[in-house]
Amino acid sequence: MSEKIDKAMSLFKERKYKECIDAFSMVLENEPDNSDVYNNMGVAYACDGDYNHALNCYTKAIELNPELAQAYINLSDLYFKSGDLASAIGTLQRGTYELENNLTLAHLLARVYIEDQRYEDAVVELERVLDGEPENYDAYYDLGHVCFELGDYESAISNFENVLTYREDSELLFYSLAQAYEANNEIDKAISNYLKAIAVNDKFTLAYKKVGILFMARNDFEDALEYFEEYSNFDIPQEEKDSINKLIERIKTKV
Repeated sequence: MSEKIDKAMSLFKERKYKECIDAFSMVLENEPDNSDVYNNMGVAYACDGDYNHALNCYTKAIELNPELAQAYINLSDLYFKSGDLASAIGTLQRGTYELENNLTLAHLLARVYIEDQRYEDAVVELERVLDGEPENYDAYYDLGHVCFELGDYESAISNFENVLTYREDSELLFYSLAQAYEANNEIDKAISNYLKAIAVNDKFTLAYKKVGILFMARNDFEDALEYFEEYSNFDIPQEEKDSINKLIERIKTKV
């Protein structure tokens, strides 16, 4: 029977999804309780755009094997992409109940909570993930954003700083850290991190505007002028460009 499964997987890799589904169906004629086949067939249906059959396959896979983590992931993803966050959450909640030590499911649940703006629930799941995986920098990053949304800027800063222990090549990380410092009224550190975001990616337009605003707020007009001029040279909407150019002209009167 493994040869038939291998055949079905080969068809999947060739993106021959209908033939793949037919091949998996033949396997199920002899192995009607094979949860992995139902899960894989669900993926093939999803790739072919048949989401109802995909949902039924994932549901059947979970029914046959409540500890099949990938089926919960696939089913929740199907719900998530359709905008049904409640069903995505319900699926992952059941998965974390059946597989309480599976931190991947817990992390995914936290991310759907974030999307649904259930930030306190997200904190619980992310802290559980970090208890089991204290070096999971993705969880620190997500927790930093949740703390920011909750107005706990010091905790946001702490979590973003933890991510820096593992990577220092992300403009988005430096930008997020800068925003947290700015919200916490630590302007020098905010400017420093906006500049680090630019150092990592000199095409990261938002950082130029942000740092220009902060330099202007503390009357560093020459530095503000430099970054606003660079920002205005990017491909930004004309209305925004006109607004920035007017601001540049006003700043020039102060330099």
